[in-house]
Amino acid sequence: MNKREFIKAGLLAGAATGLSLKSNAEVKLAAPKKHKLKNWVWVSPNLKDTDDQLNTRYSTFKAAGIHAILFEADSERHFRAAKAHGMEAHRWMWTFNRAEQVATHPEWYSKNRKGESCADHPPYVPYYRWLCPSRPEVQQYLEQQVTDILDKDYIDGIHLDYVRYCDVVLPVNLWEHYGIDQTKELPEYDFCYCDVCQAHFKDQYGIDLSTIQYPEASLSWRLFRYGNINRVVNSLADIAHSKKKLITAAVFPTPEVARRNVRQDWTNWNLDGVCPMIYHGFYKEGVSWIGDAVKEGTHFLAGKFPLYAGLYLSDFKSDDEIRQGIQYALKNGAAGISFFGNPENGNVLSILKEETT
Repeated sequence: MNKREFIKAGLLAGAATGLSLKSNAEVKLAAPKKHKLKNWVWVSPNLKDTDDQLNTRYSTFKAAGIHAILFEADSERHFRAAKAHGMEAHRWMWTFNRAEQVATHPEWYSKNRKGESCADHPPYVPYYRWLCPSRPEVQQYLEQQVTDILDKDYIDGIHLDYVRYCDVVLPVNLWEHYGIDQTKELPEYDFCYCDVCQAHFKDQYGIDLSTIQYPEASLSWRLFRYGNINRVVNSLADIAHSKKKLITAAVFPTPEVARRNVRQDWTNWNLDGVCPMIYHGFYKEGVSWIGDAVKEGTHFLAGKFPLYAGLYLSDFKSDDEIRQGIQYALKNGAAGISFFGNPENGNVLSILKEETT
C-alpha cells in the first residue's frame, strides 16, 4: 500500500459521513494575505508521456494559475517541461519514512514504547519504516539525499514529506478502517524509545526515561522529540538555502494536530513554505474546517513563511465544495492552494483560475 492508497482507504471508510459546513472561520472574517499568491500541484511523472502531452498538461496548468509542481519522482524531461512553461519544479522526498536501509542498517529504525522496531514490526501498513532522528548517521544520510537532489540544475527546490514520527494517533476517520480505538495513546504506535533516544534525553534533561511512569504524558519527553525533528529539518534547510534552492514540506493540518498526532513542530522550521494536509474528510470535518485550519496555522506562523493549503480533491463532493474550500483557505490567510489529486479531472483548474487570478 502506498501513500495514495493509505489516504484513499481512510476516505472510503468515511464516505457516508455527513459533513456540516458550519465553522468558526467565516469567510467574511478573513485576515489579509501576507505573501504573494502561489498555487501548487503534486504530480507523479509518467515516463511514457510524450512531449506533446507534457506541453499540453503544463501549459494548461500555467494558464489555470498553477505556479509550482511537486514531483513525486525524478524525471528531467518532466521537470524541464514544467520550467519551460514558467513554473517551478520541486522534488518531493520521503524523509523519515524510508525502508531502503532496513537490510543494511536495521539499527537506524525507530522503536516503539514496547521496544519493537519498525524495521521488523512496521505499524499500520508494511511500508511504515521510520528512521530514528536521534542518530547522527540518519541525519547525515538525509543531508546527503537532499544534497544529491538539489545538485541537479533542473530542480528548483526540495519538498519534504513524512517529516515526523509515526502517527501515535491516526486521523479519526481511519480508526474504524484499521480496527483501532485511539482515544488514548497506545504503546505500539508511540515512537521512538530506542537506546540512543533515551540516552540523549537523559543527557539533555537529566532524566532517566525508564523512571517516568507515564512517558506518553511527559512534556519534556514530547519536547525532546519535537526538537529531534526540528534539528534535522533545519539542517536540511541550511543545505537548500546554501544552494539558493527552496525548501518546503507537507505537514499535518494544524500546529496542534501535528504536535499531538505525530510529534511535528512545523512552525519552528526554517522553511520557504508549508503545505499543510488539510484533508477535512480524514477528520470528519466539513469543508469550512479548511478555514479554521488555515487560520490556526497562519496565526502561529505569524508571517515567518507562507502557508499553502493542501486540499485533497477526493474529499470534495462537488464543484461548489471545491470552490468553498479554496475560498475558505484564501480568505483565512493561505498564500495559495496545493492540490493532492489530479486537478485535470472535472472543473478543478477552471475553478482555481476563477478564484485566484
